[in-house]
Amino acid sequence: MSEQKLVLGLDYGTDSARAFLADALTGETLGMSVAPYERWSRRLYCEPAKDQYRQHPQDYIDALEASVADALAQAGEGAGQNVVGISFDTTGSTPCLVDEAGIPLALRDDFAEEPDAMFVLWKDHTAIREAEHINTLSKTWNTDYLKYVGGIYSSEWVLAKMAHVLKGNDRVHNVARAWIEHCDWMPALLTGKVEPGEVRRGRCAAGHKALWAEEWGGLPEDGFLTAIEPRLAGYRERFSAETFTSDKPAGTILPEWADRLGISREAVVGIGAFDCHMGAVGGEVRPGSLSRVIGTSTCDIMIAPEETIGGRTVAGICGQVDGSVAPGYIGLEAGQSAFGDLYAWFADVLAWPLKNLMDDQAAAEAVREKLIPALSKAAEKIAPEESSVIAVDWMNGRRTPDASQAVKGAIAGLSLGSDAPRIFRALVEATCFGSRAIVERFRREGIAIDDVIALGGVAQKSPLVMQIMADVLNMPIRVARSEQTCALGAAMFAAIASGVHKSVEEAQSAMGQGFEAEYTPDPARAAWYDKVYQQHYAPFGQFIETTLTA
Repeated sequence: MSEQKLVLGLDYGTDSARAFLADALTGETLGMSVAPYERWSRRLYCEPAKDQYRQHPQDYIDALEASVADALAQAGEGAGQNVVGISFDTTGSTPCLVDEAGIPLALRDDFAEEPDAMFVLWKDHTAIREAEHINTLSKTWNTDYLKYVGGIYSSEWVLAKMAHVLKGNDRVHNVARAWIEHCDWMPALLTGKVEPGEVRRGRCAAGHKALWAEEWGGLPEDGFLTAIEPRLAGYRERFSAETFTSDKPAGTILPEWADRLGISREAVVGIGAFDCHMGAVGGEVRPGSLSRVIGTSTCDIMIAPEETIGGRTVAGICGQVDGSVAPGYIGLEAGQSAFGDLYAWFADVLAWPLKNLMDDQAAAEAVREKLIPALSKAAEKIAPEESSVIAVDWMNGRRTPDASQAVKGAIAGLSLGSDAPRIFRALVEATCFGSRAIVERFRREGIAIDDVIALGGVAQKSPLVMQIMADVLNMPIRVARSEQTCALGAAMFAAIASGVHKSVEEAQSAMGQGFEAEYTPDPARAAWYDKVYQQHYAPFGQFIETTLTA
C-alpha cells in the first residue's frame, strides 16, 4: 500500500456527490461512494413553478466528507495517506455570491436560510429576462463579447443569474462582493484560497459561462457588466484576469481539511471544471469524437486543435474555450436542456392516477418505476414508419443550437390509435432529432464529427435510445464502460495536477476503462429518419418557435 499513488475524483451532480478513489498508475478503482445532498433531497429553497432551484453550500461540504470517508474505507486502512491528488467537477453554471472574505453568503448565520445567498443550480431559469437583456445589449456594444459562446447568452449562465439575484435582493447586494462557481469554490475551500482576489479560477467555467477571454484581458469591461446590472459594479476587478486549465494545481490541501477527510497533508488539489468537460476526458475523448453525457439533460463536448478552428467562431453553441477540456485543444460545448427528463415527464403524466387516486402510495411508486422500462420494451416493437406521431423536445427550453428558454415542446400527428408506447417512441426520437440538430450545427460550422462517445445513465441503460440515436445520427456510438466517467476524469486530472502523469493523453492511457458496447446505424432506418428529420421535425420546430413562443 505504501507504494501506491492514489487520487480522488469528486463529481458533484444535481442530486448528489460521488467520490471516486483510483490508483493513478493502473487506473484500478479502489473505492466509490455516493452521498446525497440532504437539504436538496427535501427540495428546500426550490420553487419549481418559478424555475427556482437553489442548493445550500453546507450540502456540498457534508457530501464531500461522507463520500470521501466511505470511498477510503472501501480501500482499506491507510489508503488516505497514499492520496497524492484530489480534483473536482461540478454542474454548471452553478454560482454563488460571496462576501469580502470569500465566504458563500448562505454559510453566514444572517443568510443561512436565504435562497438568494445559495448556489444557483444550473437548471435554475429565473434569469430569463436578464439573459434576454444581455443578448440585446451585446448587439449594440462596441465589442462582441458573445462571439466565443455561440452568440447567445443563456439564463443558465452566471452573469444572468448574478444580475437577477443582485437586482432583486437588497440584503444580499449590500453584503456580496463577488461570485464564485461551485467548481472553483471546492478547490478554494480545501486550499484556503477563498478571498475573491486569490481564487485560482478555472478556465472552463470562466470561459464558457462568464465571458472571460484573453482577448479582452479577463471578464468583459466594467461598463458592459454594469449595463447588464448596475449592482455588478466592481465585480470585474475582484475576478482574476488569469485563469487556469485543469491540469494545474490550485494548491496543497490545508492540514485542517486533510485531517477532516483522512488524506495526506501533502495532497495536491487540482483546478476544478464542469462535470461534462472532465467527463469527456474520463470517456477518452479525441478530436473528431463527440462526447455526450446523457442523463436528465445532455452536455456535448468536443476538442479540436487550434489550427482546425483558426479564427472561426462556432455559432449557436455553449462556447469555445482554449484549454477548457484539455490543454492544447479548443474545448467546444453544446447540449440539450431535456433528455431523460423528457421521458420522466411522460412517465409522471401517465402516473397521475396512481399518485392521486391510490391509497397505497408505495405500491403506486413501484408501478411508476416500471413505466419507462415497460414503455421501452413496447416501443422497440414499433417500426418507425408505423407511427405518425412527431414531437419536438423543448419541454425545458433549448440549450443548443441557439439557446432559448422561451421555446416550448410539442407533440403532433396524434390519432385515436396513438397509444402510450407510440408517444413514448416519438419522444425518444425527438431527443435524438435534437441531438442531430447539434451535430448538423457543428458540421455546418466546419467541425468534423466521425463518431459519438456516449456517457452516463441513459447510455448504459437504454439500448432503445442508443440504437435510435445511432440511426438518426447515422454514426456509430461507443458507450463508455465506466459508470462514473465524470469522476474518473476528475481523478485523471488529479493525477496530472499532482505530477503522476504529464498529460491528459498519458492519464487516459493509464487510467482509461474503455468501452462496453457499440451501436451502428441501420441503413434503412437511417434513411427513414433522415426524411422525417428534414420533412417533419425541423419544420415543426420552426413552426413552434415562430408562432407559439411567448
